[in-house]
Amino acid sequence: MSLQGKTLFITGASRGIGLAIALRAARDGANIAIAAKTAEPHPKLPGTIYTAAEEIEAAGGKALPLIVDVRDEASVLAGVEQAVERFGGIDICVNNASAIQLTGTLQTDMKRYDLMNGVNARGSFLTSKACLPHLKAAANPHVLMISPPLDMNPRWFAGHTAYSMAKFGMSLCVLGMSAEFAADGVAFNALWPRTGIATAAIQFALSGDEGMRRCRKPEIMADAAHAVFSKPAREFSGNFLIDDTFLYGEGVRDFDPYRVDPSQPLMPDFFVPEDSVPPPGVTLAGAAPAHA
Repeated sequence: MSLQGKTLFITGASRGIGLAIALRAARDGANIAIAAKTAEPHPKLPGTIYTAAEEIEAAGGKALPLIVDVRDEASVLAGVEQAVERFGGIDICVNNASAIQLTGTLQTDMKRYDLMNGVNARGSFLTSKACLPHLKAAANPHVLMISPPLDMNPRWFAGHTAYSMAKFGMSLCVLGMSAEFAADGVAFNALWPRTGIATAAIQFALSGDEGMRRCRKPEIMADAAHAVFSKPAREFSGNFLIDDTFLYGEGVRDFDPYRVDPSQPLMPDFFVPEDSVPPPGVTLAGAAPAHA
């Protein structure tokens, strides 16, 4: 299924996974509302809403760069209305914007706590709420959270409770809203990577150049998101998906092209449940290869 003519409202789409999802949709001829804060170049991170718009247009899509702070209700509502005015509606909402700090309780100041919960949990709730009146009028409406499966294992909380609360808050939106809006035919799903994803933000904040070599490219998340959007919304909702497992179910068999450096072992991501087995042939650092 092509996304030609569909309108996507994507938060945090100036770089990373959000931009990759936008570019994949743009190749179909989709309209992309780029809802992000980066209007001026960041001193350490590449990309602005305007450079993203140029890339989207070059890929075959139509772009609308919007300065949006997902913590600010007026900002989100204004962004949604501008997107609707420009493109005539909204078919897909992608809650990708996120803030991260992997610190323990005593090391997490409340300003950072508020930022993570304001961007991740509250921002995703607010953006979904603002898009919903328009999604309910769309032909095959989808909301996608870039958030993990709801695995309540304490290991995912112990070292960074504040961040985990914020990230799982996004997934709780999927749990609740998929049921709340089932009768309206609006699909809510979550998508999460099995491995680290090579983004500038991750390179800067966590893993450095060496860690990036053990990551996959953002395109794996983009291809998985595109496959989600191609599903009938009334039949495919309330799912918590791991990127490679989902793509394997969609027929993908070779995951090596997604690797930054095929010679390096893949770095597992946070929040992937222990019972989630990688597809055949996929090996993570410290793990045996999976078999069919």
